[in-house]
Amino acid sequence: MSTLHDNSIIIDGLNISKFERSVFEDMRKGGVTAVNCTVSVWEDFQKTVDNIAQMKQQIREYSEILTLVRTTDDILRAKKENKTGIIFGFQNAYAFEDNLGYIEVFKELGVNVVQLCYNTQNLVGTGCYEPDGGLSGYGREVIQEMNRVGILVDLSHVGGKTSSDAIACSKKPVTYSHCCPSGLKEHPRNKTDEQLKEIADANGFVGVTMFAPFLKKGADSTVEDYLEAIEYVVDLIGEDRVGIGTDFTQGYSTEFFDWITHDKGRYRRLTNFGKVVNPEGIRTIGEFPNLTAAMQKAGWSETRIKKVMGENWMRVFGEVWGG
Repeated sequence: MSTLHDNSIIIDGLNISKFERSVFEDMRKGGVTAVNCTVSVWEDFQKTVDNIAQMKQQIREYSEILTLVRTTDDILRAKKENKTGIIFGFQNAYAFEDNLGYIEVFKELGVNVVQLCYNTQNLVGTGCYEPDGGLSGYGREVIQEMNRVGILVDLSHVGGKTSSDAIACSKKPVTYSHCCPSGLKEHPRNKTDEQLKEIADANGFVGVTMFAPFLKKGADSTVEDYLEAIEYVVDLIGEDRVGIGTDFTQGYSTEFFDWITHDKGRYRRLTNFGKVVNPEGIRTIGEFPNLTAAMQKAGWSETRIKKVMGENWMRVFGEVWGG
């Protein structure tokens, strides 16, 4: 592992792998300091609580390599103790159901990032795979409550109008935690230059994903192609507003993608990704240092590398979580 990678705070803004010992060990191998782990997509309140209980049990069981993140201080402590900090995140506000009180309950359970919609409409707003009616009245209340308790609003899979409404509504920075630029590849999940500028102008943040279907070369992508997408966004909105959000799905088989790509996990198919293979050079979480090495090879300054690999996420988390 390079000295620069080893000495940096490395934050992955979105990971939805099959969370088990081998994946957590790979996070340590890759030198990942903290990671936003998805604990809810299509699940309701009860099932999401079950997922959180299971994750907490694993954090206890593997306490020599894992720790729960509630604050940015917890991330600094994870770095010091050579552990990976686990941030609980949702990819859908579905688990809030129609109860604003659940938002604070989840915050107290450790949930720190929530994406408003996952691909389709829910009570809050609309996803990116269907006509977008914008943020609902209830959605505005949800954002206000998320601002109050300190949960980061994520808009990665959210439709354009709902995203614009959310950016305008939120009093705290919001994020696209895992997206790619439409400027390199047209895709319903990718964001236009205008959308990327809109979130940056509102003090927001962009995590760039390496999910191959969203990259220019698809399944033939390499770590350099991933770097190209990161550089595109940095050139557009500046090096202070960009970070990493890999969207790793390590350990999952086709059944998982089947579930995730059907509306509410059981109805119509929303999209077909085809062959899903991570870019060569960063196929596994353990290969994370190769991304830092690619940045060095491309002539990035040490300051820029440290910002994009983790320091920028730290600042945004601090602003939203309040510590």
